[in-house]
Amino acid sequence: MADWSDPRTGTYGTAGAGVEARDAGLRSYMLSVYNYMASGVLLTGIVALLFAKSGAIDVLFALQQTSRGVGYAPTLLGWVVMLAPLGIVLLMSFGQMRLSTPAMQALYWVYATVMGLSLSTIFLVYTDTSIAQVFFATAAGFAGLSLWGYTTKRDLSGFGTFLIMGVVGLIVASLINLFLQSGPLAFAINVAGVLLFAGLTAYDTQKIKSMYTYVAGTDMMGKAVVMGALTLYLDFINMFLFLLRLFGSQRN
Repeated sequence: MADWSDPRTGTYGTAGAGVEARDAGLRSYMLSVYNYMASGVLLTGIVALLFAKSGAIDVLFALQQTSRGVGYAPTLLGWVVMLAPLGIVLLMSFGQMRLSTPAMQALYWVYATVMGLSLSTIFLVYTDTSIAQVFFATAAGFAGLSLWGYTTKRDLSGFGTFLIMGVVGLIVASLINLFLQSGPLAFAINVAGVLLFAGLTAYDTQKIKSMYTYVAGTDMMGKAVVMGALTLYLDFINMFLFLLRLFGSQRN
């Protein structure tokens, strides 16, 4: 029987070189995903901060008195800006086969910019210190969860359906609470949101990692990097927002 590890056959060396090449390619692929994701989050934060500190924010959000105190309600243009990210995500998701890689990249940066505009009110509602604290806490939690999703040998695909159903339920509960204005329900929604997007961070990381096998060496690689970055971006931003609602200190 042939010895598969016998260096004289050359089989082991060839297999070892192939594994090393794949590992190097996978690391480069995941690093690109994380770089795009982190750059998108940074762009969103900068746009949100600069826009919030400018007087232009009044064009999108109007200060008004609500049953829970003073708040910011979107103007007609504000609604357009807030709904635009959903349209961009749908375009990227369903049009990725037809769109070129540069087009996908451009849409991603437009998405991150528009998200910065729509999230600018957090700098008017919450203190800068609490935003920074929650941001770094989210970053630390996200890094740990994503690392676990990347390194674990456990198959997380079985959790996918449960997590997606949980997000759908979260959306429904949030819409209901727009009318009920229940404090306890809002708290429960925020806690559930943190847990769901924490789980999605690990699940999506493993899913993005597994995609490398199918896109390596193809013209889909660049698009897969952008879509992977978008997925992790959404996990991070949503986890950050739910944590901010739980632990953020509002301005007086």
